[in-house]
Amino acid sequence: MAAVEGLTKIPELRRRILFTLGMLAVYRVGCHIPVPGVNTSTLTRFFESNQNTLFGMLNMFSGRALEHASIFALGIMPYISASIIFQLLTVVWPYLNSLSKEGDHGRKKINQYTRYATVVLSLFQAFSIASALMSAEEAGYVLFPGFKFKMLAAITLAAGTSFIMWLGEQISERGIGNGTSLIIFSGISAGIPVAAQQTLGMVKDGQLSPLMLVFLTLGMVAVVAVIIFLEQGQRRIPIQYAKRQVGRRLYGGQSTHLPLKINTSGVIPPIFASSLLMAPLTIIAFLPPNPFSDQIRDLIHRGGLVYYTAYVSLIVFFCFFYTAVVFNPVDVAENLKKYGGYVPGIRPGKNTSDYIDRVLSRITFGGALYISTVCLLPDFLINKFKVSFFFGGTTLLILVGVALDTVAQIQTFLLTRDYEGFMKNAKLRGRRG
Repeated sequence: MAAVEGLTKIPELRRRILFTLGMLAVYRVGCHIPVPGVNTSTLTRFFESNQNTLFGMLNMFSGRALEHASIFALGIMPYISASIIFQLLTVVWPYLNSLSKEGDHGRKKINQYTRYATVVLSLFQAFSIASALMSAEEAGYVLFPGFKFKMLAAITLAAGTSFIMWLGEQISERGIGNGTSLIIFSGISAGIPVAAQQTLGMVKDGQLSPLMLVFLTLGMVAVVAVIIFLEQGQRRIPIQYAKRQVGRRLYGGQSTHLPLKINTSGVIPPIFASSLLMAPLTIIAFLPPNPFSDQIRDLIHRGGLVYYTAYVSLIVFFCFFYTAVVFNPVDVAENLKKYGGYVPGIRPGKNTSDYIDRVLSRITFGGALYISTVCLLPDFLINKFKVSFFFGGTTLLILVGVALDTVAQIQTFLLTRDYEGFMKNAKLRGRRG
């Protein structure tokens, strides 16, 4: 309600929201412009038969652009991969570590390196996709195979990814919300009407009872409510600042807290876990039928005990791994000690870092169980009742998380404008009145 009221009363917020919607509309139009020389009809049939492989997941994140062989087929994933790579390099490479501590200048430099890496990754992936399409001559994915097609397709796909990266930066700067997250959000949400139509078709054909549809809808609402509740959950460690006297003035003595989120790693763990489990199935899809590949496919197929066990184990591992990358208790303890802050009852320094690490480990374990449950429960319902409703756990985490972040930014913008309104109406006077 606050966002709707702000949209009608604040012209700047209205411009930002309309600009964001316009950029997302440009992205969705580009998802339907095919790369020259690709037979989209045969490619669509290929993706329909490989939905449970890595291609199906990439097609979902690209908003079905990969299925249509559009100029945005690579999507924003090369930029996300480059960002994650540089986050990891910041921890192990002293140059990037020192650059990240230089404030705005260092952040701009790392962003520039990330853009360069995005172009390199997109060119590599584009050449790989073009080569894979040309190698399957019997499938007829390419109308006019040859070196010219490979070069044209690679340059077109890499340029499309660069344009999407620019769109995301423009949305973040001139629109509202995080541009990269909103692009992924729009790509995933574009598949909801199609999946809903398929589900309604199953109800009409008698494959799914109306009562079961109501049950699944209520279950989805309940899962969304749990995600919203836990994504906003925090463990607040109390922080007390000692009093300091500078000249004749006494500073400090404030009480605050250190918020630790239940899900610090976000949606990275389920994405990485799904990618690692789908990689063998993707490779097997291109191999000729043989007993060994059939045995592996039966062993790790989606919905089996081995798949669920490996999926949960990988989610827990990546939750701890990515949390350790983005949050360093030692640095937090050193900063608190530097500015005179301490946790009541805990000695500053190493004891504080050990205490924060212990609390964070317990929270991360609970967050890993929460993410695993959210990702497995909808998947179990889909496999159990054979429903094609858009009810994947990873997609729900992304959709709800991006929606919460966008609403929070709108509320922050409205709050800032309220403070500006207070300042405009205030009459400031000097000492002499």
